[in-house]
Amino acid sequence: MKTLTLALLLAATYPLAAQEGLSPSDREALLERLEKIREQADSEVDARFRNALTAFRGAMDNSNEALNLYLNCEEMVNFDEMNKKNIDFREWKRQNEEKLSNAGFRLALRQQLRWLALTLEAASEKPDRDDLAIEAGKIIESIVAEAEGLSTHRELVEQSVTSSVFARAYDINGVKVENWPPAPAPFAAVYEQVILPQLRRPDRIDSLRAAWAKRMANEGELLDAWSGKPGEKQKSGVRSPAYEKFASETVPMLKWDAEVDLFKVGDEKGAAVRMLKHIEDNLSHESAPQWAEDFVTMLQTKDSATSYP
Repeated sequence: MKTLTLALLLAATYPLAAQEGLSPSDREALLERLEKIREQADSEVDARFRNALTAFRGAMDNSNEALNLYLNCEEMVNFDEMNKKNIDFREWKRQNEEKLSNAGFRLALRQQLRWLALTLEAASEKPDRDDLAIEAGKIIESIVAEAEGLSTHRELVEQSVTSSVFARAYDINGVKVENWPPAPAPFAAVYEQVILPQLRRPDRIDSLRAAWAKRMANEGELLDAWSGKPGEKQKSGVRSPAYEKFASETVPMLKWDAEVDLFKVGDEKGAAVRMLKHIEDNLSHESAPQWAEDFVTMLQTKDSATSYP
């Protein structure tokens, strides 16, 4: 959470004439002051993050609390800071009464808060990536379970959480985390950057295989639930055209990627058998020729590595 650069820190110190050199005592005094400024800045950032986390965690499991926090943040960012009057905020609430009372909107706010809180944890100095992966998986499962209710306001679940009104109100909209998706949906980025990397170990092969299966199922379910117009219910037992296309075109590609992943992690024999069968079962798929070519390369590379250690 280090946010100040050396240049900014130097700008905050007492001015020195450009033509004068720095004596040893000058350098020592500057370094001491720089360290104090850094400590103060880090302390202020940490306090801001702690306050934000407390607020987000207190609201993310309760729809009414999530809405109250949203209204407070909305008023602060888009009315108070814009020097608008209280009557303007009341009029805004009146005009948005239908949305604010919608259960799906409140669900979406909660999911946004959950991902924002997890993003702050990921931005901490030494985050536990295993724990983050587990929590990310739970958020995905909850979104799938609530997909129909969320469909009307799914844009909130797809919005970068650091650009949300929550992040802006708590002055954390500048948070950036390497290899971290800005939103929980679409799910692909969450699996690729958060969940699957933690399972790519020989002792976690079964969990890696299960995670790939979960990914395919969850992506398909969400696509099916959100494929129609927002709020439009799918006929019972009838899959959407988007889902059917996903099942016929994308799922075979994901299955191939899963087996390649498992092969590289250590399940060579099992994955090789399944890859061969996968090609045979999907000869009409447009990617089949490339799969076959990649498979040959993988086997030859492994043979070469084995023969010449």
